[in-house]
Amino acid sequence: MFPILKKTELVPNIFEMIVLHPRLAEKAEPGHFVIVMVGESGERIPLTIADFDRAAGTITLVIMAIGVSTKKLCSLNVGDSLFALIGPLGYASEIENFGTVAMIAGGVGTAPIFPIARKLREHGVRVVSIQGARNKDLLFWTDKLAAVSDEHIVTTDDGSAGRKGVVTEPLKELLETQRETIGCVYTIGPAIMMKFCAETCRPYHVRTIASLNSVMIDGTGMCGGCRVKVGNETKFTCVDGPEFDALAVDWDVVLARHKMYCKEEKCAMERMGKI
Repeated sequence: MFPILKKTELVPNIFEMIVLHPRLAEKAEPGHFVIVMVGESGERIPLTIADFDRAAGTITLVIMAIGVSTKKLCSLNVGDSLFALIGPLGYASEIENFGTVAMIAGGVGTAPIFPIARKLREHGVRVVSIQGARNKDLLFWTDKLAAVSDEHIVTTDDGSAGRKGVVTEPLKELLETQRETIGCVYTIGPAIMMKFCAETCRPYHVRTIASLNSVMIDGTGMCGGCRVKVGNETKFTCVDGPEFDALAVDWDVVLARHKMYCKEEKCAMERMGKI
């Protein structure tokens, strides 16, 4: 069992949990993910590691309570324990001397962006982070992300915080004015946002990396639910990723994957409401 040491509701329906797991914390790197199970008969939930503390032996998870399994997970409190916490899984993020890196975080994507930005900056990379949300009430970890960034830009769709607009607008401005120094763009957030970030970067021929964690199901490559097309190859997000060349990803396939189980998810939520 893996005890929950701290739980915080960051914004409505998004929770931060700090969980004790010394062996996992010792091996965790930015970009890795874990499999969480609430109970013995529960669903396997893949979650990107949002932070880790090797000295304390803890990892931090940020979870959006959106379906039955994540709602059950987010209903746990300090003192409760997870039935299973397996990892680290997947390939860690590439940390190279990119010169300048633009980190594009959308919504809950702020959580997995944070440790990547921190490690890049520790390696002497100049980090420009662009953090977006629909409105100010959905922004979280702005101070944490700003603290590991040389430049931090906030956008909201309605203009209630930062500049009004979407993340691709300051990204395009950055590419137009600093393309010679930008070695890589990382984008993590809603699939549609990552798609448009890729299309924004394409004319500038800049390396662009996206995390496709959100399409994973069992996290072992056995279910096939996370199949994506990258270039001319079929990849499994959990065993080949979760990060891929965003310019080579077939985003129409990714977006279709997100809609595959809508009917089943709706039925599960309806059953949950009757319990």
